[in-house]
Amino acid sequence: MKLPFLISVPHGSLQIPAEIQDICLLSTADILQDSDEEAEAIYSSLKGKVLDFVMADIARAAVDLNRASDDIGGDGVIKTHTCYGRQVYEKFPDQQIISLLLKRYYTPYHAKLSRAQRLPGVKLAIDCHTMAEVGPPVSPDVGQKRPLICLSNADSTCPMEWVLALAAYLQDIFSAEEVTVNKPFRGGYTVRRHAVEMPWLQIEFSRTGTVSTQQKSAGLILALEQLAVDKRFCF
Repeated sequence: MKLPFLISVPHGSLQIPAEIQDICLLSTADILQDSDEEAEAIYSSLKGKVLDFVMADIARAAVDLNRASDDIGGDGVIKTHTCYGRQVYEKFPDQQIISLLLKRYYTPYHAKLSRAQRLPGVKLAIDCHTMAEVGPPVSPDVGQKRPLICLSNADSTCPMEWVLALAAYLQDIFSAEEVTVNKPFRGGYTVRRHAVEMPWLQIEFSRTGTVSTQQKSAGLILALEQLAVDKRFCF
């Protein structure tokens, strides 16, 4: 039986679309640094174990799916700079290109999430990310060492009891590491937008090398399996 969850992975791709390849200044290293490196390796093991799995095929530096559609510039949906201050474009895209990017990549992704939420049996959606081990220049915790795992629900996008239960399972599995709730992240655009449709939770794994990718993936699967059968909740 599949776990009653929808998994979203919005920042795991490194693909720069053809529409902006000739004006993008970023190197492969820049694109990787701005992406959720390790996300595909951690979360793709959930594909086939959950009721639905949606992963983006465009780099965060090109179109950030975890931003509002009108958040243009800065660290928004269409960025001027990466979170490490790298200039993205030789010349910032005009409105025609911006509209095209949103139409081809942003709108379809969020439409997929909305459709997936209506699948019978889906009880919780999880927006899955990785985070730098130390807070980058564009972050709420610049220069600070981060926990292994941060769970967030913007205080209301899913019941706090669910968040705390998952945090407890993860803390038990990763007993030597720190698991936090709503710190340093409180929940991004995706969980806030789609929480009007069903409960959403955000998870961030640190890209620290002290815990292997395989351990992160296996630990998450185990914690979600435990949550799914927790008799306190109606999963």
